[in-house]
Amino acid sequence: MHPVITASVPLLEPPGWATAQRELFDLLDHAWRRFARDFTEADGRLRYRGRLSSRDGADDFYEVFFNWPQLYLLGGHDDLLAESERHWEGVTRQLTELGMLKDEFERGYDWFHQGESLLLFYFLCMAAPERWAGRARRFADLYVDAEHGNYDPEHRIIRRPHNGSDPQRDGLFDGDAYPWLPQEARMYGYPLEWTLPAGAEDPPLERDPRLGEEMRRRMGSGDTAVNLSVAGLVQNALILTGEQRYREWIAEYVGAWRERAAAHGGVLPDNVAPDGTVGGLLGGRWYGGHYGWSWPHGWYSVGHAAVVAALAGASATGDDTYLDLVRPALDEIISHGKTMAFVEADSSLQSKWAVQLGEDVATPTLHVPFRYADGGWFDYNPMLMAVPMALWHHSASTADRERLDRLRAASGYDWRTVRAFRSKEEAGHEEPWFAFLSGDDPEYPERILAAAQAQVRHRLTRMERYRGKDVPEADIHLWQQSNPVVTEALVQLTWGGPQVVYNGGLQQARLRYHDAETERPGLPPSVAALVSRIDPEATVVELVNLDPASGRSVIVQAGAYAEHTIRTVEHTVCEDPSWIGDLYDYGHGRPAVTSATVLADGPWLRVDLPRSTRIRLTLGLDLRTRTPSYRTPFDAESEGESEGETP
Repeated sequence: MHPVITASVPLLEPPGWATAQRELFDLLDHAWRRFARDFTEADGRLRYRGRLSSRDGADDFYEVFFNWPQLYLLGGHDDLLAESERHWEGVTRQLTELGMLKDEFERGYDWFHQGESLLLFYFLCMAAPERWAGRARRFADLYVDAEHGNYDPEHRIIRRPHNGSDPQRDGLFDGDAYPWLPQEARMYGYPLEWTLPAGAEDPPLERDPRLGEEMRRRMGSGDTAVNLSVAGLVQNALILTGEQRYREWIAEYVGAWRERAAAHGGVLPDNVAPDGTVGGLLGGRWYGGHYGWSWPHGWYSVGHAAVVAALAGASATGDDTYLDLVRPALDEIISHGKTMAFVEADSSLQSKWAVQLGEDVATPTLHVPFRYADGGWFDYNPMLMAVPMALWHHSASTADRERLDRLRAASGYDWRTVRAFRSKEEAGHEEPWFAFLSGDDPEYPERILAAAQAQVRHRLTRMERYRGKDVPEADIHLWQQSNPVVTEALVQLTWGGPQVVYNGGLQQARLRYHDAETERPGLPPSVAALVSRIDPEATVVELVNLDPASGRSVIVQAGAYAEHTIRTVEHTVCEDPSWIGDLYDYGHGRPAVTSATVLADGPWLRVDLPRSTRIRLTLGLDLRTRTPSYRTPFDAESEGESEGETP
């Protein structure tokens, strides 16, 4: 059913990146088993005997495992999928017992956190769509079906900032006041600061208008920009089912926010009153909504939610103008940028940037404002690269590429620098990856794989220190901080994609792989892959079979969801066996490598890799020409049909 190419170039000296990649797979297989043994119970739940005293916390249980099924999709061990499913089931039962879920879904909470919770679920849907389609449809229908009370189709808004499966969950808090901690007030200030008379002293928590009745009235209802992450949930159901109603809902809801942004000069507002007016509950302010421009963390939450929705809108409709939900706001904050050292900035994200910048915290570089309030733009940080990288990866447009080049030119530090850290998002190495794709850093693959190894080994040591600890509620982030699974390097190098947008995004990838022999997703054992270029006219990948005895067969897929079409394939060939030498030669010659071209005209290509062979493929892709789907090449073969064109 698919074009077949057989590798013929001999593998004599395995490249360092290939051996390092397979070593990382082996280390990760050891690491996740140790974590499961030391921190989880027999049914998959986390070892926790406490309670959860607020609406917060469900995300911290799911996030621990978010990239485990992602590792399976990359080529992790066969039993990792079942293990990931077991943990989702166990944690879901655990959180239901703790009163956080109803019908397996968050009762009602903000989508900054719900988006984080759902990454594990999305990857499970991608890995085993036949087992997860029912839940995916049921969860998406909480929003698409207005009868559930979350969506108002007349005003095209989600009715409240805290939303989910429990229509009785209203407002932003239980009790008299929002539980704003003193350290949060020092770091972020207060929401609704303007509701307290100028010069007034901070009143007691229960009588503070910024945290009590005024917050309940002005921020507890209506839509907020972070709800845009719901589009990822609906997009997941669309990819699984292809049902038109999901496509129509995305176009309607994301389209409404795009219109609001356009009416505000392109910059996305963060709040809509129940009557559909921007700023209707905030004295006309376009800012100040829950997890919006004034709230922690400003662009960190608004930008992530907006790009999740923009990509969902573009993917669902085939209309890339949905990306304009994000681009003007991104360019606006860049226009207010200042060159300074991070140690001089007013950043509220100190812990994130201190480790990511390392010694460059003292290096003058471009900082942009993440937040806006009555006094204007503030909270300056280095650029969050996940958003502009996601835009460029999707569009492959000149304008989105030029924005990245400008940001690099304005940077005071070397984008080729690779630091060994693991952020909450398990991301943050977009700059050196971009330098590699630009042809400026050929050593990047080995250095990022070494950094990944360092983080796995560091977390194995952390696990030894904290296993057996009776975790109090205040320390439930311990599990995330100990999760030893790292996937960013493998996503970049093998899939040619950025790490998933953490607040509820779906995976982007230029290529994915399937093991043709076992008919499962991921690279086969002993096979390594390196994507070194992702331009659509020349997406370049090298495949290496390190096994000295057994051949492997890989199906290369164009796109995370087979949404691209492979038109042509130029590949390396070695047809002359004279490099082997004669019987009494002490050495060997240099293999004579030429090239050949085949036509593909589909989303899949099979590559047979005899033992100890390598092949370099230059794929001519037509981007986003096919309907995104979780179907596999094996489904297509059994059904005897190909994917349809995009809507």
